[in-house]
Amino acid sequence: MLLGDILARLSNDSVTSEMILALGGLRMLASVRQLAEVENMDLTTYAHAALQRYAAAASDEEWITLVGVMNSGSDPGLAYIKRAIESELANRVRSMKGVAP
Repeated sequence: MLLGDILARLSNDSVTSEMILALGGLRMLASVRQLAEVENMDLTTYAHAALQRYAAAASDEEWITLVGVMNSGSDPGLAYIKRAIESELANRVRSMKGVAP
């Protein structure tokens, strides 16, 4: 699945909200909404940016882990979205604490 196909699944804030909620629960959704608000973006635009940052910045080890996660699940695209958003949230927490990613 191409990154463009994954991004296309997040077509509007309602769909993006439902997907994040299903993947990570209310806490994840609230965290992503808060980050989107801080960045002055709507939820879908922020999610797209987070997925693209993940694709650009993930280490070789992270890609190996991601491939394993994607191969073990029934929907590789959802696995990618969840892993990318979890990574985004972890990076934000580290940056707020002044720790390099």
